[in-house]
Amino acid sequence: MALYLEHFYLPNEDQEWRFFISQKSRAFTTYYPFQLFPAKEFSHLSFEPITIFYGGNGSGKSTLLNIIAEKLQLQRGALYNRSSFFEDYLKLCDFSMRYPLPRQSAIITSDEIFDYMLNLRALNEGIDRKRVGMFDDYLATKFSDFHYRDLSDYDQLKKVLETRRKTQSRYVRENLMKNVPEESNGESALRFFQERLLDDQLYLLDEPENSLSPANQLLLVNTLAEAARFFGCQFIIATHSPFVLSLKGAKIYDLDEVPVTTKKWTELAAVQVYANFFQEHQAEFN
Repeated sequence: MALYLEHFYLPNEDQEWRFFISQKSRAFTTYYPFQLFPAKEFSHLSFEPITIFYGGNGSGKSTLLNIIAEKLQLQRGALYNRSSFFEDYLKLCDFSMRYPLPRQSAIITSDEIFDYMLNLRALNEGIDRKRVGMFDDYLATKFSDFHYRDLSDYDQLKKVLETRRKTQSRYVRENLMKNVPEESNGESALRFFQERLLDDQLYLLDEPENSLSPANQLLLVNTLAEAARFFGCQFIIATHSPFVLSLKGAKIYDLDEVPVTTKKWTELAAVQVYANFFQEHQAEFN
């Protein structure tokens, strides 16, 4: 299993304080992403082939992914709005690599996945409109009062003969590019990962379970596990999905804890809620 990023260092409380002291002439209502992680007593991360940031909304897991992504200058397919102090914060961060960062390494966010699904839907709609037009063209050509006069009519003659020789459905099928399969949002999101992930890369994934049903989340988990085990990928994931959290061998940081600590996935609060719920209703499954 691959390990590219080995350690990442956030500015500690003393470093942040020295920065603020130097900013006497700058007054802002927010210093984000400053003042977020010192309160969690958290400044050093060490990574495994699969590392997960767990926590509720506002816990900082997505912010942490974006800090790492920007510091490593990873590719991203969707825009990210950075605060006024983001560059200052990045200068105080540091990291160490076990192996050089692969060129196609990237951060993948739910915005990029959503854009992919919208583009896929637009493509399908465009092809559907073209198909309707071809149905009309087939009927108009087949039943037209066409008479061949000279060589300039040759192309039209071929078209008339083709329509008369073929059924409407066969004519449209053979003359129209194969339609992109129409899928649900979840199926499209799963397809995105299957097409997007390359071998031997570092990927940061921000809540990849979005738009995925439980069954498709399990398929995604299998895809990620195989990519890490057999195809040289390292993953750093922000999630609160129990299915993603169950990735075998994953190192999990619980950002809801102070100080931030690592836990087994079965020890996490959200997973315990699910476990207790199904335990209380166990009799209904028998």
